[in-house]
Amino acid sequence: MSTNRRHFISGLGAIAMHDLLNGAARQPHFVPKAKRVIQIFCPGGVSHLDTFDYKPELEKRSGQPMPGGDKDVTFQGANGNLMKSPWAFKQRGQSGKPITEMLPHLGALVDGMAFVHSMQSRSNTHGPACVAMNTGYVFEGFPSAGAWTSYALGSMNDDLPAYVAIPDVRGIPPSGPANWTSGFLPAEHQGIAFNAAEPIRNLEPPAAIDAKTDKATREFADLLNAGHAARHEGDGDLKARIASYALAARMQLSAPEVGNLASESKATHELYGTGDSNPLLAAYAKNCLLARRLLERGVRYVQLYCASRASGVDGLLNWDAHKTLKADYDRHLPILDKPTAGLIRDLQSRGLLNDTLVLWTTEFGRMPTHQEGTLGRDHNPEAYTVWMLGAGVKGGTSHGATDDFGRRAVQDIATVYDFWATVLHLLGLDHEKLSWYHNGLNRRLTDVHGHVLKSLLA
Repeated sequence: MSTNRRHFISGLGAIAMHDLLNGAARQPHFVPKAKRVIQIFCPGGVSHLDTFDYKPELEKRSGQPMPGGDKDVTFQGANGNLMKSPWAFKQRGQSGKPITEMLPHLGALVDGMAFVHSMQSRSNTHGPACVAMNTGYVFEGFPSAGAWTSYALGSMNDDLPAYVAIPDVRGIPPSGPANWTSGFLPAEHQGIAFNAAEPIRNLEPPAAIDAKTDKATREFADLLNAGHAARHEGDGDLKARIASYALAARMQLSAPEVGNLASESKATHELYGTGDSNPLLAAYAKNCLLARRLLERGVRYVQLYCASRASGVDGLLNWDAHKTLKADYDRHLPILDKPTAGLIRDLQSRGLLNDTLVLWTTEFGRMPTHQEGTLGRDHNPEAYTVWMLGAGVKGGTSHGATDDFGRRAVQDIATVYDFWATVLHLLGLDHEKLSWYHNGLNRRLTDVHGHVLKSLLA
């Protein structure tokens, strides 16, 4: 075969593969406010009462029985009396929003945050509740919000995944990859999981294969794959497999560069706290810095975890503070605070916050009482707090409210469907139009529910 003919066929293969993979960015339903999303997820059920939802009445009546508490159905044993937060709340920013004193760095950014204080979960168990927060369903196997975003909008960088999940160095969250699965969507939309401590495995070719041979082999494989796909048009699984292998080949060059945190300045590392004496804080800070590098290189959706699944000791590896709330959160809050605030400030200084949506999420809240015989709080699916910040968000605002003790959401109750309808809206997507036909139904991230929380929009 002549050199010119070989180049021509190779070029046709590249064109066919580009069309096959459809990796380019796709058009939203309307003009978006946000181009990309960073979702920070704190597994274990963060206590809203000890972070963002200040309750003066809880402080005033701490130690007394909670009115009507004897009728409550509990998750893990009986509840005792009301228990105020171990830490003081301080008003921060021009909005005067009360935030726990344990989050000084994030508290300084409160005027940019839009809080939802009236969230309710569909489960009081960690695994199903985490999956519900990330996919809209308590059962595993449904696409995550990141997968829906990848499917709807595509990638902004053909050499990196559209969707990356960054697990905490302490381990994966409850239900693991079900939190970043593509479900019934094509497999190329699933989250690619790696972090700063454990880069993507098996990216480097064997030492015996030189770059020229590797490139020629990939071009020939592209040609064969394109022809095979053309003969099996409509086979989504085949397309997904081809896309994943092709992306893996391209990532041999792109992934090592994006994970090279040493190229960042000393000031940037200090901003995040990557050199902190606390190894868990330093590890999470490196993951935050990795997240920023992914976002600025065109990754559409990054899911960043702060903590992992439950361990044999409640509250040790995640926010599940059943027994020793103060000791657990004395450990967890500083890990979250400085690196997350550093990420937000870094995005802002680089002009990325103008079109990046920052989400902070957990799966449910905690009870205003202490568990009987402990100094911890039980699960509370009837009230928890999330917040968003950045592109299209009206900072310094709050949606909904809980009762005087933070036991239940009572004003403008919000669901995960409302939350994701709002996120999709900021991405220029109508949540009722974004669907995939599966098992006789047009499935959506918001199921058959969801309303955009317009009070959060700038």
